[in-house]
Amino acid sequence: MPLVAITREMGSLGKDVASGLAEALHVPLVYHEVIDHLADRMRVRKSHVIRMLDGKANLLERMSSDQTSLSVFTADEIVNIALQDKGAVIRGWGATHLLREVPHAVCVRICAPFELRRRRMMERVASYDAEQMGEEIRQNDEAHGAIMRRNFAIDWAAAENYDLVLNTERASVKECVDSILKLVRSADFAETDASRQRLRDLALAWRVRARLRSSQKTRGLRVAVSASQGCITLSGLLDRIEQRAAVNEIAGAAEGVHGIDDQLRTADSVRPRFQ
Repeated sequence: MPLVAITREMGSLGKDVASGLAEALHVPLVYHEVIDHLADRMRVRKSHVIRMLDGKANLLERMSSDQTSLSVFTADEIVNIALQDKGAVIRGWGATHLLREVPHAVCVRICAPFELRRRRMMERVASYDAEQMGEEIRQNDEAHGAIMRRNFAIDWAAAENYDLVLNTERASVKECVDSILKLVRSADFAETDASRQRLRDLALAWRVRARLRSSQKTRGLRVAVSASQGCITLSGLLDRIEQRAAVNEIAGAAEGVHGIDDQLRTADSVRPRFQ
């Protein structure tokens, strides 16, 4: 099951690389489909989600949006898409970092120098305003960088966060596709039972986080979730014992949960008592 996650800079030809790769691998190219699902789960318009992700939302939209829910639901959508048997090329959505711990997932960054990207975008939209186009590219870069810092605490431009970084100033779209295909088909990125289980565990952990975020009983609670072989571990500090019961109830009802290791604590259990 080929699984590739691609992040790209505006004007880097990353869209063309992703499209060519999906065609060569005979797998779906995932991008726009996620927007519809997120809008439904967030109960906002599709255009609202797009502006939030592009860093173009106005003040009212930013104030009315739940950034944490957007991050959790996005991760849940992406990891469960990756879990499908047919494989996928996933463009954007933080997939390169969400899937980084899955051994058979190839994580790629497509980039190019700023001036080249500006020239390409001006040609694409038939614009003669270099200053305006440059500002749009900078805003897009800043928005993506902010999302990665907030959600993953990383620098999205740092090469060490990827398996492969390709500069389209030097390499054509076809050469980029061929380089990625070589990595996908290498023994180092072969899918194994262990790598597949790691993906299932990752999907289960995000499924539980999404359920906790969706429930009015638990959406404001800070609970860490991990999964191994269908057993989830819950940890964190809560205020009341009732909250602990609610977390266990909602997490335990998630599809695929076969057991819970409850390491949660409540304030009453850790608060010092004075005689």
